[in-house]
Amino acid sequence: MDNRREVARILAEIEAELRQAHLWENHPPRGSALASTLPFCFDTLAFTQWLQWVLLPKMTAIMEKGLALPADSRIAPMAEECLSDLSVPPDRLMGLLRRLDALISDSRPG
Repeated sequence: MDNRREVARILAEIEAELRQAHLWENHPPRGSALASTLPFCFDTLAFTQWLQWVLLPKMTAIMEKGLALPADSRIAPMAEECLSDLSVPPDRLMGLLRRLDALISDSRPG
């Protein structure tokens, strides 16, 4: 089953949720922060920055180029750890990230 349309919709909703929660930034982080080799750029970016400046652009490029979706996605567990201290309850964002994980897992061949 092709989940690409649903993935694109979820990505748009993640962006909208970040904006609505005032977690969207107008200026990108330094290039060195984006060049981290650790998962989620954990050492250089806040999780919400990683969503905005790494996940959304990479996934959008994958979608636009018609490339295969990642083989696996485990964003939600990291989000649970990183978003627990937000002043705004991250329930909707967490739901979107869980759905994205599930869609990517469902897209695996086999």
